[in-house]
Amino acid sequence: MTKDTDKKIALFAGALSLPFLTRDALRKNGWDVYVVGIKNFYDPKLNPDLVIRIGGGGRAARECKKRGIHKLTFVGALGHLTPSDIRPDLWSVSVLLSVLKNQRGYDSMAVAFTKALEKRGYEIVAAQDLAPELTFEKPGIQTKTKPAKSDMKDIERAIQVSHTIGTEDIGASVVVDKQVIAVEAAEGTARMLDRVVEMRKNRKKTGGVFAKMIKPDQDLRIDIPAIGVDTVKAVADAKLHGIIVNAKTCFVIDKPAVIAAANKAKIFIQAI
Repeated sequence: MTKDTDKKIALFAGALSLPFLTRDALRKNGWDVYVVGIKNFYDPKLNPDLVIRIGGGGRAARECKKRGIHKLTFVGALGHLTPSDIRPDLWSVSVLLSVLKNQRGYDSMAVAFTKALEKRGYEIVAAQDLAPELTFEKPGIQTKTKPAKSDMKDIERAIQVSHTIGTEDIGASVVVDKQVIAVEAAEGTARMLDRVVEMRKNRKKTGGVFAKMIKPDQDLRIDIPAIGVDTVKAVADAKLHGIIVNAKTCFVIDKPAVIAAANKAKIFIQAI
């Protein structure tokens, strides 16, 4: 097997802190990272090499070609898009047509997008494969707090339901406390947890788990699941006992802080 010596990569950066962590981890691992900020979403402190609107892929394609960059990775959240954000240039129109032709749901759209880029000579790389230290690398309990015997059925049920909704391309997250009390849909994980917090704000007894699992056949090169300290806080506020994620695939934003916050709140985190 020939060793891959191409260490150039373009990192397309959305919002929040994940692009910072990914950029720094890739550079630490020897990658020459060209950072492309997505206008209206990236944090200006990131100081990207290039800024484009989400429909301005032609400019990024020209810069990558000029610099000999064939590998691309995508990290960071994209919030509400405006018409000016998605106004495509001619290069992006051709990609968009390929995506629309194959779109059935969010996941099929992501797969169609990566295939369209691959046809144009790019290799789309999962950032967590290049920087596995940003995930829980080994399965198991990651915290001092361990799940109780009473949590086991909730854990099993949460994993089962996560796979079910993932298969139907509904969402990636679920909350179970003996029964399913919340399922993520288009609102996203944070708002789903906000609903659970509101629902259980007067509850005295704690119990239940939050699971954020990858969907079957999910393309993890584009849609990267992540948890952070805010996730731990929301789980604690919702009076839940624990968090379930996938090992090696779910980004953990500031892993030491996440584990410390979970330990302080007496919440377990289990990677499977």
